[in-house]
Amino acid sequence: MRLWHVDLLNYLPKGQLLSQWRELNSIFAKEDKHILINYIYEYPKNDLYIYAKKVIEEMKKRGYQIRSYEKMNKYFGDLESVKHVKPFKNHHDNEYLQICYYNLKEKFIRGQKDFEEDKYNNLCRYVNDILKNSIDGFK
Repeated sequence: MRLWHVDLLNYLPKGQLLSQWRELNSIFAKEDKHILINYIYEYPKNDLYIYAKKVIEEMKKRGYQIRSYEKMNKYFGDLESVKHVKPFKNHHDNEYLQICYYNLKEKFIRGQKDFEEDKYNNLCRYVNDILKNSIDGFK
């Protein structure tokens, strides 16, 4: 279980994007605990809400159908106002960007069928530009 770095959502292959929605719904239903997502519970629900909206936005942009928002609406039912912030800002940093990038790179190298070369090349350009301009760079 993983929540991909928020800045990489539009570079995800179809399989990872659709799986992201399934994983979010699992969180909404059960408040799953998993070593790769436990950090989300340290943040206000706003962060997860904004992240989920970005996943939905990307799915709609690609023409994917979302059958139900029931679990999401129930999970966020008590959310009064949403401040528009970058979700999970202390976790979705450049180091996590690299971690997600290398995970996706391996999927491409190993031949994931729905990972188109153009999408992968765009991912590489984006990550290299971000990290080249960051103070941290690659570690």
